[in-house]
Amino acid sequence: MSTISQSPHKNYEVESKYRVADTAALRAEVRALGGDLGEPRRQVDVYYAHPSRDFAQTDEALRVRRVGDDAFVTYKGPKIDAATKTREEIELPLAGGASAAGDYGRLLEALGFRPVAEVAKQRRLAAIAWQGRHFEVAFDEVESVGTFVELETSAGPAQLAAAREALAALAEKLALRDSERRSYLELLLLSR
Repeated sequence: MSTISQSPHKNYEVESKYRVADTAALRAEVRALGGDLGEPRRQVDVYYAHPSRDFAQTDEALRVRRVGDDAFVTYKGPKIDAATKTREEIELPLAGGASAAGDYGRLLEALGFRPVAEVAKQRRLAAIAWQGRHFEVAFDEVESVGTFVELETSAGPAQLAAAREALAALAEKLALRDSERRSYLELLLLSR
């Protein structure tokens, strides 16, 4: 078990991802749990390599995401347990939307970061309440990688154990097994 000694204000994403062949039954189960499935939205993520440390070795990620007219820069810290993809996440919106994503990418490159790969997907989201927590259920069609569903909640350091337990119970309720801990970026790079 990990001991978290960082700031109590740190926010962690607690996530599990599963490869699925057919999402129809799973979508019906999510609806039965009160999830209203949104319209598909295209997300395009450009991942960057750090100029002086290897994110593949440190298990970190830096990306710029475009979703329609919106854009975000996201840092993901190393995973802190062996069962889920629990990790610190810092995500900030970029003023100026999609055009700012390109500008921010040029800024990163000027600072020595280099683009590694672009991960594109169609994502449909549903929000559900489960065991007193807010969960996001994402149905993803990832180009050149496959079809997945992600379960995600967020938690501060003191709530990590409860968040992981709720995530495991939700996965069991949805009959999801064999979680995939590798990122879409890792899976895309392996497919090349």
